[in-house]
Amino acid sequence: MKDDKQFKKEDSSAADSSADSVDEYLQTLGNEDARELRYYSQEQPFSAEEMTRLINEERLNKLLAQSDEFLSSLNSELRDFEDDGS
Repeated sequence: MKDDKQFKKEDSSAADSSADSVDEYLQTLGNEDARELRYYSQEQPFSAEEMTRLINEERLNKLLAQSDEFLSSLNSELRDFEDDGS
């Protein structure tokens, strides 16, 4: 009988700690700063050496050139749009 009470007490404390963890997590969801801190604390920074190994420089340069072309054409279109609207 005494063992049953002890088991229930231990079981209750385990449930409390799980509930506390869930409650803490839910509170961080509503708090923007806490959510950002939680997100960034899970990041794993890369060293410069690792980044150099991971990045395909040729492909990156092609993508940058494409983005420059796109932005240039977009600026041109916007200027034409502004000129037509005047």
